Amino acid sequence: MALIPALPQRCPHVACILLWYPLFTQPFIFQETENLRRRLPLTVYSLYGRHLKHCSAAMQAAAPQTRTLGLRALPLLLRDTLRQCLRSPRRFFRLFRRCFRHRWPTWEMLGENLWAFFAGCHLAFRFREDGMDIIYAPWPRGTATAALVASAFSGIPFATAARGDNLEPADPDLAFKLREALFIRANNAADKARIEALPGAHAAGKTRLVYNSLTLPAIDVPSFSGFHSPPRLFAIGRFDVTKGFDVLLRACALLRDRGVDFRLTLAGGGGKTLGLGNMGEKLHALRRELGLEQLVSMPGLVSHDDLPGLLRSQDIFLAPCVIDPATGMRDGIPNTVIEALSFGLPVIASTVNALPEIVRHEQTGLAVPPGDHVALADAVQRLLASPEEARRLAAAGFQLARDMFSPEANARRLAELFLHADNERQGGRDSSCAV
Repeated sequence: MALIPALPQRCPHVACILLWYPLFTQPFIFQETENLRRRLPLTVYSLYGRHLKHCSAAMQAAAPQTRTLGLRALPLLLRDTLRQCLRSPRRFFRLFRRCFRHRWPTWEMLGENLWAFFAGCHLAFRFREDGMDIIYAPWPRGTATAALVASAFSGIPFATAARGDNLEPADPDLAFKLREALFIRANNAADKARIEALPGAHAAGKTRLVYNSLTLPAIDVPSFSGFHSPPRLFAIGRFDVTKGFDVLLRACALLRDRGVDFRLTLAGGGGKTLGLGNMGEKLHALRRELGLEQLVSMPGLVSHDDLPGLLRSQDIFLAPCVIDPATGMRDGIPNTVIEALSFGLPVIASTVNALPEIVRHEQTGLAVPPGDHVALADAVQRLLASPEEARRLAAAGFQLARDMFSPEANARRLAELFLHADNERQGGRDSSCAV
């Protein structure tokens, strides 16, 4: 891994905007934010109220540091929206028109952005009072709307990030937000290329690649030492169409029909996907239809605190991601895949989007075409027939995960983006900051 250069000696105060913080489904955001907080002065502002259900102990402990808005802040938001309108009516209506002249795919998306616009009007005052230097929105939807609006009224620059299913189908205002951003963070090379190619975004030259960080405690040696009897297969994630869990269930039915003995744990939940209803219900129904109740367990949501023990007890991790044919939506690099690699599990994954950056066929895992349940079943059988190959792939994937997704190195790289951006904005002036 390349050495990280010494950083300029100035620490900007970063305002990080999220919808909820912390949120149990986003441990990678939590890890990244807390690592940044140890390197830069950083304050988290959440647009919604607290949502601590299923949160880990570490998340629960960090929650009081978050400055939350939510419905109780509505009077303040409306007051400050009116203040911004009266202070600068031309700018206000030009910005409002620019943000909402589009046709939004869902009422939910429109509502999120409308709330974020009001929140941005309020946060513009708060950020000035709190002495913020840069605004950061880790997601390019409502949080980026709030960052854009707060930046427009306060003069404080904002940065954002885009990844995976944010880019296709792209929100109607995404190019505008990316064009206005000081810089854009991508967390994989495939998405970086997609961001830079987005028409109207003018993102080439200001898109920066910083991979996500591992969120589980590091282990010293790969946990894989051979297959249990019967072998244990594992997949986890939110239940939506892009995860390809229906493909996985069909592969399991094929393995059973071939006489392969195995057990699959398919953990996760949620999954209301546009136009497809509740994916969790569909997966449970498919398991019944295929007669897999005795071979496939579906325990529901798993606490992040329980994930290390679960990973240690498994043999093969499966990530059969697909591209949603209706919308083009896709994952970037699911964080569950890098956690599985970091625990030394052999991984089989599809070749969707950025997955080949980490699951390199016959080097750090096995890669299969997306949507191909036969190829997925074949790959499982290949590893089961060759424990030595499984062990070799697991060891290589383990080392790649430790190098590419190092919390220390990647948090420092992200902090470096804010330092350098602020340093350039200040005309190259340094002060005393060590990250």
